[in-house]
Amino acid sequence: MNKLKTRWGITSNFQLAIIFIVFAINGSLSAKISSFFLDQLNITKENTNIILYYIILLVLVLPLYPFMLMFFGWLFGQSQFFTPFAKRMIRSMKMGFLLK
Repeated sequence: MNKLKTRWGITSNFQLAIIFIVFAINGSLSAKISSFFLDQLNITKENTNIILYYIILLVLVLPLYPFMLMFFGWLFGQSQFFTPFAKRMIRSMKMGFLLK
């Protein structure tokens, strides 16, 4: 854990725990929201090819994830960690035009 704390520039175990909690909440909630959108579009595993279903799910989750990460990072008081992390993620997905 000390290597991870050093790499991320974190000073306390409490801060590390908060960061893990934010990652857990964000990952679960972004998947739930994407599933909700698929349900609203009437795209289910039963009426769609399973591979196509998961591709569409990923296409919905990936752009949503970094923005929710910045929000939950701010909500938990860790925006100084999550904002640069999420911005790098957005730029690596070639969606940097959204940051202007």
